[in-house]
Amino acid sequence: MRDTGPMVVDRGRYADVVTPWERESWRAAALDWVAGGLAGHGLRADGALEVRLRPWSVLVRVPVAGGPAVWFKASPPAGAFEGPLTAALARWVPEHVLHPLAVDAARGWALFPDGGDLFRAVLDSERVPPREWAALLRQYASMQYDLVRRADEIERLGVPAARTPGLPALFDRLLAGNTALGPDERARLDGLRPRLEDWCAELASLGVPDTLDHADLHDGQLFRPAAGRFTFFDWGDAAVSHPFCSLRVTAERACERYGPQVLPRLLAAYLEPWTGDGRTPAQLRRAAALAWRLSVLSRAAAWGRTFPGASGTGPGPGQTARWLLELQADPPFPGV
Repeated sequence: MRDTGPMVVDRGRYADVVTPWERESWRAAALDWVAGGLAGHGLRADGALEVRLRPWSVLVRVPVAGGPAVWFKASPPAGAFEGPLTAALARWVPEHVLHPLAVDAARGWALFPDGGDLFRAVLDSERVPPREWAALLRQYASMQYDLVRRADEIERLGVPAARTPGLPALFDRLLAGNTALGPDERARLDGLRPRLEDWCAELASLGVPDTLDHADLHDGQLFRPAAGRFTFFDWGDAAVSHPFCSLRVTAERACERYGPQVLPRLLAAYLEPWTGDGRTPAQLRRAAALAWRLSVLSRAAAWGRTFPGASGTGPGPGQTARWLLELQADPPFPGV
């Protein structure tokens, strides 16, 4: 399989981005690998490629003769764990995730089947009630709960650790390495450090174990194959951290669509799978409030991994700084 046919290249807002796709030898090797992966499933590419280039990935939609398209994804070195993680999740929690057709862990390549309708597309095409978002969060939390015992294995796949006791040290590294914060902003964050340590200690004391955190679970990162059922994918920002850190991104997207009045319902749905281990509803709610605030550390770290060595106020340091400053904001619900 070679790129001799027609193709559409989308660079989004990153017109000047330089990716491995620009190198003919890399491109040829990747497309040959895709052809081999397809052949292993009795499939053959047929049609124009659609290429999406971003600083954090190369994504290629590959039409397939007689069937739905497949997707090739090349991750940067810092996100090379995504393919092995996705393959492991397909073994551990197969009912919740997309199953890769092929994975090359060394090169950070993965080949994925079509997952159906993105939840975002469903939202654009039909009237979706808030209960669907509650079902999404309940299913996702159930998956996280089932993965608690796999946390060490997930780390061994190369997924970054952002475990609850280690979050103060992560904060220190992010703050020290950021070039976009102004002196006043840095001073405010420095002053927040003792409280952050207290928040982390309290969150750890509440006894909810660390597990897989998607860290960016929004409506463009999951499929909805049927009403009330979802398929999760795109694990490039994932970390092993406090599970409740996952709640924020999803809940904020739902609140943007329906208003803040849906938040109590979403919170209750997310916490439901965690209620059977002797923790009280008040303790779980307190843990959710603490994790909501601390979740910005995983988001900041993901941007730092995507743009290693970047300086100034560009997309890496700039976005990391914005997430760090969010530590000052109170959660939108009481924690007790």
